[in-house]
Amino acid sequence: MNTSEIQRLQKYLQEKFGNKNFKIVPRKEDKESAEVLLGTEFIGTIYRDDDEGDVSFDFNMAILEMDLPKVA
Repeated sequence: MNTSEIQRLQKYLQEKFGNKNFKIVPRKEDKESAEVLLGTEFIGTIYRDDDEGDVSFDFNMAILEMDLPKVA
C-alpha cells in the first residue's frame, strides 16, 4: 500500500466510525497490507487486493471470545 492509500483508508475509517483515533500503519514485512490501530491498540489488518485493476481493501479483525463482555 502506498502512502496515499493509507491516508485515504485512515480518513475513511475515522469518518465512517466517527472516531479520529483510528490510525493505519504500514507493515514492513508485507507491502500489500497495513495494521489498524485504535489509539495505541492493534485491532486488525487491512489487505490490498488488486484483481486485474479492480482494487479493493479487506479489513480483518479477530475478536477473542474472552474479550467479549458478559451479557445477562
